[in-house]
Amino acid sequence: MADSNNSKTTSISVRYFAAAADAAGRGGETLDMPTGADLGQVKSALLTKYGPGMERVLSVAAFLVGSELTRDLTALAGTQVDVLPPFAGG
Repeated sequence: MADSNNSKTTSISVRYFAAAADAAGRGGETLDMPTGADLGQVKSALLTKYGPGMERVLSVAAFLVGSELTRDLTALAGTQVDVLPPFAGG
């Protein structure tokens, strides 16, 4: 049988805030990613989809996965990832 039977995907809800929403042109979307994808894989998918504007944002952004705010690209993405660029102000 083909190896594709062993490749499983999962839907990850990605929400964008501030400059990330501007770069994506939307407030969120659902990505189909390999099961067990890490934040590095999500970041790579977003860079491929949105290009240099998103690259600038993601170079300084943090990710909220569950209740954990992280910049660790080896962290598992789970089912929802919030992209949080630095916010100006207080």
